[in-house]
This record gives sequence, C-alpha cells and structure tokens, in this order.
Amino acid sequence: MKQFTHRNEGFTCLHCGAEVPAASQTCRNHCTACLHSRHVDITPGDRAAGCQGLMAPVEVTVEGGLPVGLVHKCVRCGFRGKNKLADDDNRDVLFQIMEKSAFGQ
Repeated sequence: MKQFTHRNEGFTCLHCGAEVPAASQTCRNHCTACLHSRHVDITPGDRAAGCQGLMAPVEVTVEGGLPVGLVHKCVRCGFRGKNKLADDDNRDVLFQIMEKSAFGQ
C-alpha cells in the first residue's frame, strides 16, 4: 500500500476562482470557500492522477454530531474520495451540502 505524501500548497480554485492558502496545520486539498477540489491524486499527495477533473463536494461525514470530513466526486470520471475538513472551511457551504444529502437532492 502506498503511503500518504505530505503536500501543503496554496492554489487557485478551478470552480470559484478563490486564492486558497496552504493550510496552517495539515495538508489542504480543497477550496475553503466552495469546498471543491481537483482530481490530481491516486494516493493522497502523489499527484499521479491523469484525470485532473473537478471534484464536487457531495457529502459531509459527521462524528458526534459535528462535520469532520467531505466526500468529493469527480465530475469527469466519477471517482469518489474522502477528505478531512479544515478549521477555515466555509461552514455555510458544509451545512448546505448536509441539507441536500439529508433530503436526497
């Protein structure tokens, strides 16, 4: 099994255009504003995925009643991946995703 490759880089979001800084305590792989990502990794941090498609946030994972993670789905190839949330992620967007998934939208 391949191991996690630590990468913590700022980037420009392909979905909303926000300038996303490197994370303060972890590795960041999604936009803090709209929570979208990009399909760049096969194993976290390896930058080996050839797809490069936009990853839409489709589900929020919850533990103890609190949002702790995101599930992204690639709009190009359908790949699904799980990611941890960061302290500076947009909570309004998180709760919108939670509402959509709760009501089957």
